[in-house]
Amino acid sequence: MTTPFPFTAVVGQDDLRLALLLNAVSPAVGGVLVRGEKGTAKSTAVRALSALLPEVAVVPGCRFSCDPAAPDPACPDGPHEPGPGARRPARMVELPVGASEDRLVGALDIERALAEGVKAFEPGLLADAHRGILYVDEVNLLHDHLVDLLLDAAAMGSSYVEREGVSVRHAARFLLVGTMNPEEGELRPQLLDRFGLTVEVAASREPDQRVEVVRRRLAYDDDPDGFAARWAAEEAAVRQRIAAARELLPRVRLGDGALRQIAATCAAFEVDGMRADIVMARTATALAAWAGRTDVLAEDVRQAALLALPHRRRRNPFDAPGLDEDKLDETLEQSAGQDGDGDDDPGPGGPGGGGRPEPEDGPQGGGDAAARPEDGEGGEPQASGAREQSAVRAAEPFRTKALSVPGIGEGAAGRRSRARTEHGRTTGARRPRGALTKLHLAATVRAAAPHQRARGRSGPGLVVRRDDLRQAVREGREGNLVLFVVDASGSMAARQRMSAVKGAVLSLLLDAYQRRDKVGLVTFRGSAAEVALPPTSSVDAAAVRLESLPTGGRTPLAAGLLKAHEVLRVERLRDPARRALVVVVTDGRATGGPEPVALAGRAARLFAAEAVASVVVDCESGPVRLGLAGRLAGELGGTAVTLDELRADSIAGLVRDVQGNSSRRAA
Repeated sequence: MTTPFPFTAVVGQDDLRLALLLNAVSPAVGGVLVRGEKGTAKSTAVRALSALLPEVAVVPGCRFSCDPAAPDPACPDGPHEPGPGARRPARMVELPVGASEDRLVGALDIERALAEGVKAFEPGLLADAHRGILYVDEVNLLHDHLVDLLLDAAAMGSSYVEREGVSVRHAARFLLVGTMNPEEGELRPQLLDRFGLTVEVAASREPDQRVEVVRRRLAYDDDPDGFAARWAAEEAAVRQRIAAARELLPRVRLGDGALRQIAATCAAFEVDGMRADIVMARTATALAAWAGRTDVLAEDVRQAALLALPHRRRRNPFDAPGLDEDKLDETLEQSAGQDGDGDDDPGPGGPGGGGRPEPEDGPQGGGDAAARPEDGEGGEPQASGAREQSAVRAAEPFRTKALSVPGIGEGAAGRRSRARTEHGRTTGARRPRGALTKLHLAATVRAAAPHQRARGRSGPGLVVRRDDLRQAVREGREGNLVLFVVDASGSMAARQRMSAVKGAVLSLLLDAYQRRDKVGLVTFRGSAAEVALPPTSSVDAAAVRLESLPTGGRTPLAAGLLKAHEVLRVERLRDPARRALVVVVTDGRATGGPEPVALAGRAARLFAAEAVASVVVDCESGPVRLGLAGRLAGELGGTAVTLDELRADSIAGLVRDVQGNSSRRAA
């Protein structure tokens, strides 16, 4: 077994190490989510933590790590007789992103259950992690159905496995630790809230510290055992301190004053529910125990807030996690000065006031005074339209209904288009390919029934053979690649119009976040197009690129379409099962270069020839409308919709139109 990198040898990353140690002192804190860029020792620190945890007592031979002092009465390996237990190191179990459901929760042998009436259960990773650490690297890329199972286990402290009426339950209490790179997508709010603490990590910009990181890593790679031996004394000291803090923890006093500060802080930052208050209380208590104190101080409450609240105060997916420390200090100071009946209201600007703080001033995005001349009706830009203009803010996003790709796919699990999936409603049955995962009971019985006499059936049981088993075919939803192709030319440069356009795209990005899509962003203006954001699961990154998008210049529509076509071609090689939906946001004008309109038409027909689902968001405004976006939609084989029609009340008809056009192309 490879010697882990010593925890005490990790350079810097003070918040990360503290959050992990607090969970080692008090597992009730609820785990840690580590957010940060790649190469910042996230995984190294987490893997090193397990070596510091105290040993656990287990019932000998129990696959579910029952505590001999209080064994689980429902343990599948039970009942356990009283007796001395064995001691072993606490486990750290890693959950791969691509793990199957059976690998996570365990597998029942359905064939033996039907033929022999035996509950043959093979434990999964949740059983292995009981009373230890469950570590999920790249937790933001975990499939939705695995996230649901983790949520259930974390909430109930147990795992429940059922297959066609045959069920097994076992205890599953674990310290959940996840790492993620925010550039690859955010977590669902339900899972985000399950992590007690969160920390942001980044590589140091200090040369001396970076030198020390490299020096230690090279020394470890050259001689892992020797390097670990040099840090053995420090590791032992931390291990002893964890044990002492655990022993002290029950005697730590959380007074009414500290509780009042915790409640006031959570209210001031408008976190949802009461879990934040409970996590802060447990964290502050663990901080006091770690410091060797029996009283919780204001400094413990402050540190607990910095660790427990940043990921809970996000009001929508595009809010950056974080905490205003000045507001935190003000809240703690005011709540410390209040008596038991204090109910002061500092007003909307104070720590208890409603509403989020206003964003800092930036480029104004919607005033008529900032408007610039648009392209002429013939499509040629005026002189002022050729100059680049600063970015404008997006208008307020609105709720949309889903655009869906027609047909049935087999892509990654999501919530947009129809697909054949492991989860969803049962639509048929087939012979299993490999291990049976979802039994279709009726089809299995029908397959086995004609052979009972030939198989010598004499009792009430059904004689089932492997060839009789049938896998359920299920239909659910998949996530798609939503590729935005946004016109940023001078014809779109009027600030009021561009603000509305950005608001519409932002609304569709919010929808893509909720439906677990990948997104990409292609923009075109001047003389060329560029990939502003390659396809990614990070909808936040797309929103940031959209916000900073400048406008101006001619309208190279063909270049934008060709660039989008190239992006789709490359993405098909990387992820062939994921279907695409192209959303072109433009007024349909094409200028610049020889025969720009004809060239744009030929580029559009490439999408139609490949039956790529597409929608053109028509941004043309004013009393005179040329209908160019509608023509472009016809060339693409898709449909056109105005900005107003993107709203939820109008979008349902659009989905039918997209599907209808696709059906006509198929015919």
